[in-house]
Amino acid sequence: MGKEQLLVIGGVAAGLAAAMQARRAAPGLRITVLEKTADISYGACGLPYVVSGLIPALERLVLHTPEYFREQHDIDVQPHTEALEILPARSVVRVRANGERREMGFDSLVLATGAAAVCPPLAGHDLAGVFVMRQLRDGRRLLQFIEQVRPRDAVIVGAGYIGLEMAEAFRARGLNTTVVESTDKMMSTLGGALRDRVVDELRGRGVEVVLGERVSAFEGRGEQVARVICESGRAFEAQVVLIGVGVRPAVEIAKDAGLEIGETGAVATDANQRTSAANVFAAGDCSETLHRVSGRRVWMPLAQPAVRQGWVAGANAAGAMPEARFAGVVGTNAVKVFDLEVARTGLSLEEAQAAGFDPSIIEDETASRAGYYPGGAKILTRVVHDKSGRLLGAQMVGREGVAQRIDVYAAALHANLKIEELNQLDLAYAPPFAPTIDPILRATKQRDEG
Repeated sequence: MGKEQLLVIGGVAAGLAAAMQARRAAPGLRITVLEKTADISYGACGLPYVVSGLIPALERLVLHTPEYFREQHDIDVQPHTEALEILPARSVVRVRANGERREMGFDSLVLATGAAAVCPPLAGHDLAGVFVMRQLRDGRRLLQFIEQVRPRDAVIVGAGYIGLEMAEAFRARGLNTTVVESTDKMMSTLGGALRDRVVDELRGRGVEVVLGERVSAFEGRGEQVARVICESGRAFEAQVVLIGVGVRPAVEIAKDAGLEIGETGAVATDANQRTSAANVFAAGDCSETLHRVSGRRVWMPLAQPAVRQGWVAGANAAGAMPEARFAGVVGTNAVKVFDLEVARTGLSLEEAQAAGFDPSIIEDETASRAGYYPGGAKILTRVVHDKSGRLLGAQMVGREGVAQRIDVYAAALHANLKIEELNQLDLAYAPPFAPTIDPILRATKQRDEG
């Protein structure tokens, strides 16, 4: 009788994390990873920094090759191999590779199909020069286009994380850059003055920020994009366009297989990353998870949870005992907007209200270092809490010291701390790094004093 076979669909963060963890759990297991593109094991989060020129080549984002996995870990990674259909009752996946179709059996399966960039079907969306930014091949195409066409004007549709990072990248290349957002809010997860700081930073760096304008079409000159048209009739010159209106879970193959899809639109999984089908697991951006603060199932396509979900799915698919569990997320992330650090964790005020809490906010602005020590900057903090004092979320904006400080709030959320308990934390202090009372504590101390 042959070895048991684990199939993994998807060869980036969650899929390869699952394969590696399965190998650790079961040295004798046959493991095959199917990836429909040519690219595996890369850091997609670094794409804007390659476009900007800060990272000199796309190849710097590639962590490992298929040969590495085969030779070092006996994991058969197969690029250019697309999974077409899953037949759970037969434990079979139908695939296409090199123009041929075949069936591959499995004893266990990990679905790690990720997410796809949303490209609204607007008139002209297929013109040359209109891009999304999600995969390595997207970055490759954009870089080739910029080198060949030498655009002067760029428009970014959408003011999410990728849009803001790409605004900086385009400005670094000397392009006249405009961000067009259909709502009246920049970074909807931020609130109040924090969002205003982001807008000010963009405008101060020469980015035109246009809020409350919905893009309706792209006009071309020949086969190449030339203008972006809004519903109001307003138009913007653009030889290159980046659509950054969001992503969606890539779950078509899961739906067709009859796997349960959650209310979020992603594959429903339990804490062991099991799906509704026997011996089928899902991890990463195609799956939903538990939000530890709201208690609700959420879809949160972020790299760190994807890897950790992959570890859990791979271990359990390989039969690890005791079973691995993924504890859920609190929604921690950070973004660099030129020289501004922007970070958040937990629930925003609006999210807390939607989750049924009766929340309040505290806002405070404090220096990142001791006042007498040179080189510091102000950190603006917004803390969300309920009437009992339970911490629900935090957001921070500043020019230094933000991205790591948000992790303290994230840890507090994982521990379900109240604000008075957070105030008792013994945090590090030295003049080059923090004032005597850290901005983390300064903000929450206001509630006790109020």
